[in-house]
Amino acid sequence: MGEVLDREVSGTAAVMEAKWAARLEEEIRRLGITCDPATPARIARYHSLLTEWNTFMNLTGDTDFDSAIDRLYLDSLAPLGIEEAFPEGISLIDVGTGAGFPGLPLAIARPDLQVMLLDSLNKRLKFLAAVVEELGLRNVRLCHARAEDAGRNPQHREQYDRAVARAVAPLPVLCELLLPMVKPGGEMLCYKGPAADDEWQAGQKAAKLVGGGELTKTPVALPTQPEWAHCVVRCPKQQKTPKSYPRKAGTPAKEPLGGYVKPKG
Repeated sequence: MGEVLDREVSGTAAVMEAKWAARLEEEIRRLGITCDPATPARIARYHSLLTEWNTFMNLTGDTDFDSAIDRLYLDSLAPLGIEEAFPEGISLIDVGTGAGFPGLPLAIARPDLQVMLLDSLNKRLKFLAAVVEELGLRNVRLCHARAEDAGRNPQHREQYDRAVARAVAPLPVLCELLLPMVKPGGEMLCYKGPAADDEWQAGQKAAKLVGGGELTKTPVALPTQPEWAHCVVRCPKQQKTPKSYPRKAGTPAKEPLGGYVKPKG
């Protein structure tokens, strides 16, 4: 069950992690997804580390487990139930991973996935490195870079079967940042909320410019949060991205493709 589960965790921490793991196991079963058997215990330990590090580093706004189980962990894992979204053995890059969402829960649940976690802040990567080492995750690598720079780097440009992002940017910005890193024949998957509808037209135009096909939207429901209107926006990579994309760091967000204008307020 992995190194993290073999070591001793003392006192209150062990009790809490066991409680969290039991809850995770129950809710993952309700989601109806297939995960590695060690997933609940590993995510429980991940949450302990997140809580500890968050006391001296701003990683996430709320580490209360009752909130985090839905907002962070189950929300990250739920798209595993979408048919053909994550085929066995694929490579995946999580762009703007922050404290590791959704890439790290995906890597924990699916050891067959080869996951790259990309973020522009080195302090976040130090936290992620600690989690990866603690959990003994051999299928996870880390990259310190801006997405625009990584998208022009031959080590990352069109090297991944999937590129994912969660709560990072509007759709047209995500298309310019993610699709350049996807191999032709691969796919972009963006975790989105109700705002996806307002971003759709500009997102579709942006996708075409950078080698993508038609956007599609798949609703993703959490049994614990039936009122949440979450979805995954998918876009196949149909052809190579023109050399002019992505544009220089900061430009995609300041001047989004597709004529997108951020709503006021």
